Amino acid sequence: MTGFDLVIVAAVALVWLGLVALAMRGWRNRGRRQADLIGTPPTVPADLAEPTHGPDTGLYVGSTIAPSWQDRVAVGDFGDRAAAAISSYPDGILIDRQGASDIWIPRASITAVRTERGLAGKVMTADGVLVIRWVLPSGTEIDSGLRADDKTVYPDWVAEDPRDPAGSPAPGDDDTEQGKKQ
Repeated sequence: MTGFDLVIVAAVALVWLGLVALAMRGWRNRGRRQADLIGTPPTVPADLAEPTHGPDTGLYVGSTIAPSWQDRVAVGDFGDRAAAAISSYPDGILIDRQGASDIWIPRASITAVRTERGLAGKVMTADGVLVIRWVLPSGTEIDSGLRADDKTVYPDWVAEDPRDPAGSPAPGDDDTEQGKKQ
């Protein structure tokens, strides 16, 4: 290599390192801006019963601030992709992530379970990501997504009423007898 080639390689390496540093700075700044919105997430209860559904394995693709599928949460490790298993319990849904903290979604905070084409910058085919919309204790509504290893489990997750593990409509739902009369 000539001296000129070394200068070019060094310049390219410095530009690359500068871009990585800017990306990391942007991620930290996003986390600071979102800190008040996200607040402290719920903790996993110490006395979990047996799961009523799952565990189903897959890739946790991240969480976004609803309704945007790209406004990725950067607080803590919510934004970290990780291999995960999702299980439903009478009190909520647990996303057990490898190498990252677990995510506990209390049943009362779940507003919808659906499938989407993409979430948090991860784009799949139609109905490729299982998405749980829920409300954090801070009042912010977020979407958390999992790309399951076996996509045939999605209909069971979507069909499960997120607010009532027994499968009957929760009080105040439009499907209740009272809702039908109104």
